[in-house]
This record gives sequence, C-alpha cells and structure tokens, in this order.
Amino acid sequence: MFSMTDQVRRSSRSVAANIAEAWGKRRYKAAFVSMLSDVEAELYETQAWLDFCFECNYINEIDASELQQDYEALAKSIIGMIINADKWCLKKE
Repeated sequence: MFSMTDQVRRSSRSVAANIAEAWGKRRYKAAFVSMLSDVEAELYETQAWLDFCFECNYINEIDASELQQDYEALAKSIIGMIINADKWCLKKE
C-alpha cells in the first residue's frame, strides 16, 4: 500500500544520507558535486511530498509552510556548496 508518510521518510532520509556520502567524497570534486546534485533532487522530491501532504490535509498550513521554508533554506545551502565546491573539497597535496 502506498503511504505518503513512507515517501516523505524515504526522501528526507536520503537527503541526510546523501549529504554524508557527499562529504565522504569531497576528495574528488566531480563526485562531491554529483552527490550534492542528488541531495538537491531529493530535497525537491521531499518538498513535493510535503505539498501533497498539505493538499490531502495530513499536515496543517503552518507546519507545511515551516517545513517548506526549512527545505528551501537547506536547498540554498546545498546549491551554494555546489557552486563553491572548491571551498569544500579537500586540497590535493
């Protein structure tokens, strides 16, 4: 059976797991940026599921708005890390 709760859990956990994986790959800029791109995609998927939850009255407008703002702030941070990947990647010696 389909569950929006399961979908939100899956995509939001994927955000955290992919951030950890990206951090572990920061020795290689291309791998780091690729993983952060995956994070960005999962962020937007989570936001879409939150929209569905609100539209189906599973969460109220205040909670939906707060969660969307949190995810939007996180997305801006991830995009900033992608744009400035050299700042975050380990220096080669």
